[in-house]
Amino acid sequence: MDLDVVDTIRAFVVQVLQVFALLFAFALVVLVLYIIYVYLSDISQTKHAIRRNYPVIGHLRYKFEHLGEFFRQYFFALDREELPFNRAQRSWVYRAAKNVDSTLAFGSTRPLNQPGDVLFLNHPFPTLEKDAVPPTPVTVGEGYAAQPYTTSSFFNISGMSFGALSVPAVTALSHGAARAGIWLNTGEGGLAPQHLAGGCDVVFQIGTAKYGVRDQDGRLSDEKLAAVAAHEQVRMFELKLSQGAKPGKGGILPGIKVTPEIARIRGIPAGEDSISPNAHPEFGDVDGLLDMIVHIREVSGKPTGFKCVIGSSDWLHQMCEAIQRRGLESAPDFITIDSADGGSGAAPQSLMDYVGLPLNRSLPLVVDLLDQYGLCKRIKVICAGKLLTPSMVAWALAMGADFVNCGRGFMFSLGCIQAMQCNKNTCPTGVTTHNPDLQQGLDPIDKAERVYNYARNMAYEVGYIAHSCGVPEPRQLRRHHVEVINERGMAEPLSQVVPDVKPKSVIASDRGVE
Repeated sequence: MDLDVVDTIRAFVVQVLQVFALLFAFALVVLVLYIIYVYLSDISQTKHAIRRNYPVIGHLRYKFEHLGEFFRQYFFALDREELPFNRAQRSWVYRAAKNVDSTLAFGSTRPLNQPGDVLFLNHPFPTLEKDAVPPTPVTVGEGYAAQPYTTSSFFNISGMSFGALSVPAVTALSHGAARAGIWLNTGEGGLAPQHLAGGCDVVFQIGTAKYGVRDQDGRLSDEKLAAVAAHEQVRMFELKLSQGAKPGKGGILPGIKVTPEIARIRGIPAGEDSISPNAHPEFGDVDGLLDMIVHIREVSGKPTGFKCVIGSSDWLHQMCEAIQRRGLESAPDFITIDSADGGSGAAPQSLMDYVGLPLNRSLPLVVDLLDQYGLCKRIKVICAGKLLTPSMVAWALAMGADFVNCGRGFMFSLGCIQAMQCNKNTCPTGVTTHNPDLQQGLDPIDKAERVYNYARNMAYEVGYIAHSCGVPEPRQLRRHHVEVINERGMAEPLSQVVPDVKPKSVIASDRGVE
């Protein structure tokens, strides 16, 4: 090589090194000045004792605390000990959504002695594949709604509003639901074009703020209600009294997530917190509730029911008695029972942790109450609450539910990693954020395929359980097919723990009557 070229290269390298040396020295000076600034700031402030006593390095404590919630699920938590959903549950959903092999080897990691866990009783002569049949179609509102709704799907998408979820997330859910033949609940945020984009069946939820069907005073607008009902895809209307994340409190959508599009669909100002009332101002008793349901059904022509978290049960008795007094035409076409152990919505921890009944208590209570009053054929039961694996869906059907809704399971199918950022507009997977930079990671076409796979594989594996129990399809599962682990670690028949129909004395004790 020419010596002049070598000298030129050497001179260039020396110049580059000198520049890097100067940059390093400059950065070092800036770093020292920054540390001095942080030190002086820490020792002079009075709000944080750790920073005052351990200036500069005390900041590591807050950083580690923040990062800990992300690292725990990967490095420290065992497969089945995380909350709200453990790694085993999430992994099953991910495999189902990706349509990859869901078989395991070398035995289950699930302990078989945890109180509350369920076991299904396999039959010595299980249903042969040639004898299996599709799920029985169920009709909602037959004889009472002008346009009753019939579907054979028992696993559907729970209410998650447009606003709480991103544009590509709702789009993917709509397309995936259409392909899977399941319904998509809008949540309380109104009907967006993305809900209709895929052509799926839609359940329109009416929250306490009446988003999407409200007048200027926030009351129900019959004109807007009729306009929503005019969409053929809108099959049913659900009046929301409360939800699992926050029973007793209205919906919360931070202003940072109220984009102009969301504001237009909801009928509210953009950029301001969207907080629903904690109750419907139009009524305050069971007769008012039934009147509202009848009114919505008459205006829309579609089956109408309500959603709530069960707490006290006295009002349920009053409702059933009112229906018997007024006639079956005044009854809701369905009741959606939400479990009180949280949900995808933002909520005060005091409500999420301590208010309302979990589904394993509320579902049998409602099913048996309707049976006791002879209303189980008139009123269909839908349930929701952490039912994202086949065993829990099968349990709900055996307990008496007609349909199962799931929200967070479908969020996992969209790519959710349980980052717990749903209310901060910083969701790293684009599911619950309106930040365009974060949304670009969620491809609606790819995720719609995963939504479809998750719903299809769920139905398939619930069928596995049903066939193992000796019945030809999931809706024939009953309580005698299930046992529950008690507090001593022993299995007890579910039909004994929760009898099919409670005696009058038990129902009376629920009401506080001696």
